[in-house]
Amino acid sequence: MKFIFVTLFPNLIEPYFYDSILKRAVESNFITYEFFNPRDFTKNKHKKVDKQMIGGGAGMLMTTQPLFDCLDEIKRKNPDAYIIFPLAAAKPFKQNDAKRLAKKQNIVFVSGRYEGIDERVIEKYANEVFSIGEFILTGGELPSLVMADAIARNVDGVLGNADSLVEESYENDLLEAPSFSKPEKFENLSVVKEFLKGNHSKIATLKYNLAICKTKYFRPSLVTNKKTK
Repeated sequence: MKFIFVTLFPNLIEPYFYDSILKRAVESNFITYEFFNPRDFTKNKHKKVDKQMIGGGAGMLMTTQPLFDCLDEIKRKNPDAYIIFPLAAAKPFKQNDAKRLAKKQNIVFVSGRYEGIDERVIEKYANEVFSIGEFILTGGELPSLVMADAIARNVDGVLGNADSLVEESYENDLLEAPSFSKPEKFENLSVVKEFLKGNHSKIATLKYNLAICKTKYFRPSLVTNKKTK
């Protein structure tokens, strides 16, 4: 899979691929990434990519011409490019989206800046638009990285052990059950005893029930008719 980032600030994104799981994924060629900067496509002699909003309003918008030309070039080189815009005014990005999009070959993230992007760019080029939460950021680079990370770990081979994906939060609409490591006791805090007995069937049932409890507490909207065993 290839991630293509359209951004004015590639240096905000690229270091994330220098370490840990994504670094190994790049080195093993499970994923690749590329950058396109709209400033390289602007016809403005001062390399400007923003203009004032029609109808008034504070701030500037990333304007049409640089982004049209940039995205046309990306689509020319990658005819199957799937273009995503991180936006505050969009549907929430969820784990099922990450799993679904992991089957794509070329995903493009278009990062807005200033007061956002001219709506005509979104209308013409967006395959999907996503929000990562009900808050406002200074640009689309962080949401692009968040989605790229979530998608990448669902690409075959990236995690190494596919079982790592099985008991995660948001599988089966539940948050992940609590997990513990050695030592069994630390500062008068102990591991749940059932986890120590080696009965995998009972442990699985306990984890399921704890996942329901945790979800009811933190995200009750996710729990509908699920009952403990």
